[in-house]
Amino acid sequence: MFTGIIEELGEVTAWEPSVDAARITVRAPLAVSDARHGDSISVSGVCLTVVDQGPDWFTADVMAESIAMSTFSDMAAGQRVNIERAALVGDRLGGHIVQGHVDGTAAITSIEDGSAWRVVRFSLTPDVAPLVARKGSIAVDGVSLTVSAVGPDWFEVSLIPETLAATVLGSKIVGDGVNIETDILARHVERMLSLEGRLTR
Repeated sequence: MFTGIIEELGEVTAWEPSVDAARITVRAPLAVSDARHGDSISVSGVCLTVVDQGPDWFTADVMAESIAMSTFSDMAAGQRVNIERAALVGDRLGGHIVQGHVDGTAAITSIEDGSAWRVVRFSLTPDVAPLVARKGSIAVDGVSLTVSAVGPDWFEVSLIPETLAATVLGSKIVGDGVNIETDILARHVERMLSLEGRLTR
């Protein structure tokens, strides 16, 4: 489990695709400072498991499902990624509960700079749109954010300077894709509503 508070910007040093999976190596000194084999690390919102590591890097396997559901389909060496270690029990929950199980991707459709913030609008696919609510939580490339506005097929977030500087969101431009994870509570409510007729029988 994660909180969506990015700890460092990592760099992909190797992306090795195979027939139905891939192996990724990321330079992330802070993340590996206390990492062990089998630990979970969020890479731009995707939960990955450490299978090998060195002084400032770690390697993980990426399954076909994760590649298909995320922007990892366009991954390449040299790409910058958001990094967060798994949450520790007893720590402050600065963001919201993030699982690292992305619902899909979204594209940036507009960017508007304010005096001290940036408003970014993202597209929403029909299957994800019902799970996004104004003032609700959403993880974008693993970053815990609050939805500031929402429409039938889009949502907006307002990014403060710290978020722009500390995450890859600061370098995104119109047309770029991002990984989206909706709030876990919204997922459960949707599931219960879909089964409402069966549960009342």
